[in-house]
Amino acid sequence: MAYSDIGIDLGTASVLVYIRGRGVVLKEPSVVAFDRDTDKIKAIGEDARLMLGRTPGNIVAVRPLRQGVISNYTVTEKMMKYFIQKAVGRRTFRKPRIAVCVPSGVTEVEKKAVEDATFQAGAREVFIIEEPIAAAIGAGIDISKARGNMVVDIGGGTTDIAVISLGGTVVSESIKVAGDDFDDAIVRYMRKKFNLLVGERTAEDLKIRIGCCYPRPEAEFAEVRGRNLVTGLPRTIQVSTEEMVEALREPTNQIVEAVHTVLEKTPPELAADIADRGIVLTGGGSLLQGLEELLTSKTGINTVTAEDPMTAVAIGTGRYVEFISGQGFMREG
Repeated sequence: MAYSDIGIDLGTASVLVYIRGRGVVLKEPSVVAFDRDTDKIKAIGEDARLMLGRTPGNIVAVRPLRQGVISNYTVTEKMMKYFIQKAVGRRTFRKPRIAVCVPSGVTEVEKKAVEDATFQAGAREVFIIEEPIAAAIGAGIDISKARGNMVVDIGGGTTDIAVISLGGTVVSESIKVAGDDFDDAIVRYMRKKFNLLVGERTAEDLKIRIGCCYPRPEAEFAEVRGRNLVTGLPRTIQVSTEEMVEALREPTNQIVEAVHTVLEKTPPELAADIADRGIVLTGGGSLLQGLEELLTSKTGINTVTAEDPMTAVAIGTGRYVEFISGQGFMREG
């Protein structure tokens, strides 16, 4: 079968599957709903995401990955099997070679768990690749040159920051602050400032609509519905982009500090390349408005977002297999 090389971006928030020759063929939330009584899986992906926070007692919708690592092995394995079959179709005769990306800070044990789950899901050969390298390849950066490139990949559970040169990571940092923490910060802010209790999904919708981390020239507003903690009744309020900047200050500052730390550890020659070439943002979290401006203002280095930040890691993971086949310097894992 022609489509024997697959790249999987196994993210905390969503799973993307890239097939060589076809591009990104599947993008679904990494959520699984199963029946607690029978242990049977009820739904996977988007269908399961719609159940988050809305299920009866016996059905639970869970995210089997937390902060970029497997928290529920069995469920992850079933989820991967489902997504691979959905992406490839059932007519595959030979097992595919699969590259899976993991955050740069994972331990050997966590890597092994991902590898085992991928073999169980039907892989012939497994390559484990670090997220920043996949992100750089997917963003169109030629990582084989002796030039410093800085990539900041903001996912759902982790933010991976790395300086890459000659196909490898020179300095890297992985922090457990990312898109999910933006949502949590919004939930906390709503409770603290407005005595309003909102769910994860409401917070995420709000982040997508007017989420912002750098002051805007004109304020935008959005309506938020939740439960008033004083009266216990549903209530609707108006929230502005200025309040979003306030709500998201803490998690975004942590990302800025981590970028700062990596820059401090970067060898001078590579630091000069980065000052010249800029910082590249990838991952779904990088779509938060104002991140480019925030990083540029705090570091003094021009910051740009990759063309399609959501799929950069998946595309890079898929292309990594071609890299390994065609170039001797690329190393596994």
